[in-house]
Amino acid sequence: MTALEALTVGRVGVDLYPEQSGVPLAGVSTFAKSLGGTATNVAVAAARLGRSTSVLTKVGPDGFGDYVRQALREFGVSPEHVGTSAGLQTPVVFCALDPPADPPLLFYRSPVAPDLTLAEADVPWDVVETVPLLWVTGTGVSVEPARGTQREMLRRRGRRAHTVLDLDFRPMFWPGTETAHEEIGWMLDHVTVAVGNRTEAEVAVGTADPDEAASRMLARGVELAVIKKGAEGVLVATAEGRWTVPPQRVDVVCGLGAGDGFGGALIHGLLSGWDPVRIATYANAAGALVASRLACADAMPTADEIEELL
Repeated sequence: MTALEALTVGRVGVDLYPEQSGVPLAGVSTFAKSLGGTATNVAVAAARLGRSTSVLTKVGPDGFGDYVRQALREFGVSPEHVGTSAGLQTPVVFCALDPPADPPLLFYRSPVAPDLTLAEADVPWDVVETVPLLWVTGTGVSVEPARGTQREMLRRRGRRAHTVLDLDFRPMFWPGTETAHEEIGWMLDHVTVAVGNRTEAEVAVGTADPDEAASRMLARGVELAVIKKGAEGVLVATAEGRWTVPPQRVDVVCGLGAGDGFGGALIHGLLSGWDPVRIATYANAAGALVASRLACADAMPTADEIEELL
């Protein structure tokens, strides 16, 4: 059995994608089902690139929960750490491909999503403390008990390389931006890598300016700050320097999941020991390929596809 290389922690769900593009949800006739959720998609993306991954999350005791475990196996991701929350339902997410580049999402995660009920008893502590790469998310500290659990994971991890924070800010999961600033900011003091877009950076460190945001992250002890600038590319910053990698141009079919494809490639690059520019260039290409396709997990590229685009 291959030793686990990366454990991602957090959101899981079933994504329902319209099979009709450019129309609002009211005009959609049919949907296609796909595995979804940021932490889950990132694990799938890294697995596509040959990495041994698992996701620590929870689902409901329902058919969609069965589907999540089955889909993870088919994608080569271990479902060993997928728990079950009695009395809750596996989340479902609808998206409308209107506009395709930034589709609106409709989350069904009430009264609370199972992945936000992660408790300390659900955590494989030996894995958290020793796995080569641990991936945590901003959403994971939006409510208790997941907040306290993820905090304890970072404490026990002890800022071991590689400990990655996906800033992952979605306002509908938070009571307010100030709470998100405090909680996500706390995690910056306990990770080695931080990745997010301008909006997420502003929530975390108080500025949307990529260079200033990167500087503030590095000042908190982060070793690699990755700020996604959309059409302007990606800024990567370390104590030794900073570089902007230009974007990959593609025809966008669905922007959802592009950041997760980027994340999976980031994991691959970190575990490969690549330099920051090579990591960002590779991850940029991975994200672009996902944006040129429909669905999230199903759209994650292979290494050959990324190399071909590059």
